[in-house]
Amino acid sequence: MKKVTPFLMFQGNAEEAMNYYTSLIEDSEITSLTRYEANEAGEEGSVKKATFSLKGQEFMCIDSNVKHEFTFTPSFSLFITCDTEEEINRLYENLSEGGKVLMPLDDYSFSKKFGWVVDQFGVSWQLNLPS
Repeated sequence: MKKVTPFLMFQGNAEEAMNYYTSLIEDSEITSLTRYEANEAGEEGSVKKATFSLKGQEFMCIDSNVKHEFTFTPSFSLFITCDTEEEINRLYENLSEGGKVLMPLDDYSFSKKFGWVVDQFGVSWQLNLPS
């Protein structure tokens, strides 16, 4: 086994999500993108398979060609340790826009500043500014 890669399954907005995430987090990029073509199982032009990296962490994603009753759950989240107050505030504001706040940005006993949000795509993020 060479590595373990987190895999995100979207329902038609994988490319939008990748573009959004890579625009918010510096040193991030979409590294590969294959689209469904005409007469394939998925909707033409949607993401058949893609990889992107956020600060060096690689992710895979797709637009599922099968419609499911389930989506992302907050029990699996992306955890970001921020370096500055400005960084955590910016990420919290952007990632919670159009989404849902699970824990408001605040001083908790385990962290100087922490927030937990679900973004507009349904992906859960824990943002931490250590003491």
